[in-house]
Amino acid sequence: MHTRRTTLISAALLALVTVALPVRAQTTLLNVSYDVSRELYKDINPAFAAHWKTQSGETLTLNQSHGGSSKQAGAVIGGLEADVVTMNQSPDIDILVKNSLVSADWRKRLPNDATPYTTTTVFLVRKGNPKAIKDWSDLTRAGLQVIVPNPKTSGNGRYTYLAAWGYALNKANDEAAAKDFVSKLFANVPVLDGGGRGATTTFTQRGIGDVLVTFENEAVLLDKELGGDQFDIVYPSLSIEAAAPVAVVDKVVDKRATRRQAEAYLQYLYSAEGQDIIARHHFRPRSEAALKNYAKQFPPVNTFTVEAKLGGWDAVQKTHFADGGIYDQIVTRR
Repeated sequence: MHTRRTTLISAALLALVTVALPVRAQTTLLNVSYDVSRELYKDINPAFAAHWKTQSGETLTLNQSHGGSSKQAGAVIGGLEADVVTMNQSPDIDILVKNSLVSADWRKRLPNDATPYTTTTVFLVRKGNPKAIKDWSDLTRAGLQVIVPNPKTSGNGRYTYLAAWGYALNKANDEAAAKDFVSKLFANVPVLDGGGRGATTTFTQRGIGDVLVTFENEAVLLDKELGGDQFDIVYPSLSIEAAAPVAVVDKVVDKRATRRQAEAYLQYLYSAEGQDIIARHHFRPRSEAALKNYAKQFPPVNTFTVEAKLGGWDAVQKTHFADGGIYDQIVTRR
């Protein structure tokens, strides 16, 4: 009887101890990113999870959210709990700074102003280039349909707008002429999708438009996925460098206790393995070794930066994309 009672007490104590001990949940990270980086992070995430498991012994689940870059920034401001943001333009991280979500020194935390890769804006045309589209000036021809995402919600669309503006400035060195040029181009845009992937769908699946203006990686991906017999890629005489910035969302990682994992995730993008994955997805890596290994897939292109040619992102935001700015004036005239 005594033995049975002792056994019952021991079992009860064991049950209490089991209940009292917290079971550590599997750690998760949410990467809130822009539209056309989906395939990249589908490869980055499992590779980093395996790397992190080796380094720390911890199992990590990585989740993704994608959409127009500026729309994604708005979602984070609205409460979407991103541990990291991987955007395609710095204003979409700076606005998170203004909303006390990201530290003001985010550019200094990682190399190259926290941009692990770049891309550029190119043209995707129907096979054989039936409309003989060679440069930006062709996009203003009467009757031509140009597909581009909305610059108000999409970094992809914003880079298209600014690339066209920079091209026009290069030709005429005159702001009024640049505005007239970009107005003519956007008059040829039949629909403004919210993000780059939506514009891709409009062009490739709905069959609307003569040319899709998009990032180089998206154009190459489409050409490969669809067998290379439906589209051609055209590199304009001048384009824009689109550096893709990344940041830890400080307010979220401090709340969720995921700073260590989030910082390691972004640092991994600069590793040899991360840069190789980036290059394989046709984004232009920062690593000289990766660039050399994939040199054949990155033709030389004449580019300018927002900082060097257009006065920086703050000036561009105020002049072009603020409510009532030049872009709004152009769209109103359509």
